[in-house]
Amino acid sequence: MRISSLNLKIISGGVILAIAVGIRQSFGLFLEPISLDLNLGRESFALTIGLVNLLWGICAPFTGAISDKYGTGKVVLCGAMFYCLGLYLIGMADNETNLLFGGILIGIGLSGLGFTVILGAIGRAVPKNKRGTALGLASMGGSIGMFAAIPMAGKLIQDYSWSIALLTMVIMAAIIVPFAYGMRGKSNISTKDKQVENPQSVIEALKEAMTHRNFILLTIGFFICGFHVNFIVTHLPAYLSDLSFDSSVATTALALVGLANIFGVIIAGKIGDHMEKSKALVYFYSLRSIVFIIYVALPITPISTLIFTFTLGLLWLGTVPLTSGLVAAFFGVRYMSMLYGIVFLSHQIGGFASSWLGGYLYDISGNYNLMWGISIFLGLFAASIHYPIRECAVVRKAQSTQSI
Repeated sequence: MRISSLNLKIISGGVILAIAVGIRQSFGLFLEPISLDLNLGRESFALTIGLVNLLWGICAPFTGAISDKYGTGKVVLCGAMFYCLGLYLIGMADNETNLLFGGILIGIGLSGLGFTVILGAIGRAVPKNKRGTALGLASMGGSIGMFAAIPMAGKLIQDYSWSIALLTMVIMAAIIVPFAYGMRGKSNISTKDKQVENPQSVIEALKEAMTHRNFILLTIGFFICGFHVNFIVTHLPAYLSDLSFDSSVATTALALVGLANIFGVIIAGKIGDHMEKSKALVYFYSLRSIVFIIYVALPITPISTLIFTFTLGLLWLGTVPLTSGLVAAFFGVRYMSMLYGIVFLSHQIGGFASSWLGGYLYDISGNYNLMWGISIFLGLFAASIHYPIRECAVVRKAQSTQSI
């Protein structure tokens, strides 16, 4: 059976996200063994993970703009090369400098393999009424990757070493290369969407976005999403080790996040096609804080941890199709990769903050209590700033749509 170009793009994008994001989400399992083996505090590798997030975010608007203009396939190929090299350097590292340099390369590579580039390409190719579902299907790849990569990484670390585990992931990351073919070429904006697109330069698009209230609120909110998810994937394994839980608990817990999120992103995509995405995000962030509160308020056991991570997984990357869908709703899809890249930069700054801050606060206090409190507060704050957002397209001279 012949696969249509659109379906090929969705499948290829999902596989790329599965490999790239799945490997990235396993990095928390390496925090304790690398810190112990290289005789470093937790802050050192936590900073490396933070740099991955930060460089991923800083480069995302640029790789997104290149993808918008020249096509996604070339960007994916370059991203895969940087990603493989960064994984190799960390796998062979024997000091903090090598860890940090490897993290920088991985971050640059992920900017060409992550959600901004992949979802931007798909968003441009899909009609508006089906966009939420398509973005959810592609985002699901990251969840499947997390579900598969984390147990594999945990098993390799346990049976061999953290170095062997990372070098094995270099081979996995190389599998991305042939799937770049499915993302080749520039995506055509659907005929229906062309009616609401207005020719703009890149500078005009940036100026419009940076003065748009809803875009600013969305960008602030996505910082908090990044703070939440990176605190969990980076520090939960070490947190559970401090409670004297077997390492298999952490591996299973993070894998459950990925499993639950397979359903979560599909549900979020469907919700985004049938109700205001901003209101859905209010519910998502509020529920995250409630889940955090229940987990830390009750006695923490292996069973409660698995329930916590599965529940959290339902709310995990569901924010991605909703947030990227709002960017398209505000401005159209012409510069979607670039503009979503700006929002995603905020997400990654949040990821950098929680990855580094969690390690720093642990080293000076010996626990993660303050980080849990900060995460709860930020979730409630995110819900409050998404509430006034309205899912309306901006008004331009060539449009008659009513502005907000």
